[in-house]
Amino acid sequence: MKVHSDPEYLFVDHPVITMGIFDGVHTGHAKIIDSLVLKARDISGSSVLITFWPHPRMVLENETQHLKFLTTLEEKKSLLGARGVEHLVILPFTRAFARLGACEFIEKILVNRFGIQHLMVGFNHTFGKNREGNFQAIQECATRFSFQATQVNPHEVDGQKVSSTIIRNALWSGDISAANRFLGYPFFMHGTIVGGKRIGTQIGFPTANITPLERVKILPSDGVYAVLLSLQDKTFSGMLNIGIRPTLNTGEMIKTVEVHIFEFSGNIYGQEVKLMFIDRIRDEHKFPNVNALVQQLKKDKIRAQEILSQHTANNTF
Repeated sequence: MKVHSDPEYLFVDHPVITMGIFDGVHTGHAKIIDSLVLKARDISGSSVLITFWPHPRMVLENETQHLKFLTTLEEKKSLLGARGVEHLVILPFTRAFARLGACEFIEKILVNRFGIQHLMVGFNHTFGKNREGNFQAIQECATRFSFQATQVNPHEVDGQKVSSTIIRNALWSGDISAANRFLGYPFFMHGTIVGGKRIGTQIGFPTANITPLERVKILPSDGVYAVLLSLQDKTFSGMLNIGIRPTLNTGEMIKTVEVHIFEFSGNIYGQEVKLMFIDRIRDEHKFPNVNALVQQLKKDKIRAQEILSQHTANNTF
């Protein structure tokens, strides 16, 4: 996949275009992208996906510190490339950009700069000033500027139309299993391993503290999870805790991400790790003493190993 950062013109054969934020590149997005790639092949054209960065909400909303997304821009690039998109165009989103009307955007960007042949959009896609660009408006512009337009039907999982909002809500509620079904792959995050207080080592469960690479990345709800880790070009199993560690807390109400890697030892401080969340084991609890916590951690490890073994056997994703 070729990545183009705000090109003045895009010279490709018979561009078939889709556009949007594509946060998560989930199964609903996959249906649109697969249709895009197939259509491009059918007309001997090129598949082009246009996305925007910064995220429009980061530009248009005053309170942005709480904005969280399913995927960072780099993660999105990787996921889109894996789906067979030939050209990814990243347009910078500005307030001036937001004032463009739908047909004005189509004329200035899609027609004049990119020479669009076919536009592929999702069932609920809107764009342009005041979100006026619904499919009816797109069809009118398509007739005016002599290109084709297709609206892709919604994709449903568990009887629900898949959306980034539904996935974010599932993650915030701790339903990682549902989030993964909607995504079509295990939710993941990238982080850097940093030093901690080494309390886990003292109780027989050494942990690696993880600092997310980007603050805009969403975290699932507090609790204990069975995870897979990509580290040093190898995959390891482990269990991960998100929360304030209430049993071991010394008064600092700071949320941490800590992972206990099974059957692993070594100095990995400063290294980057990819964490894949397979399933949730339990809520975070405050135990009456450290011994009670250790006994629960032993049970958590057994449960995590069962979950990960089943995941591997079923080859779910």
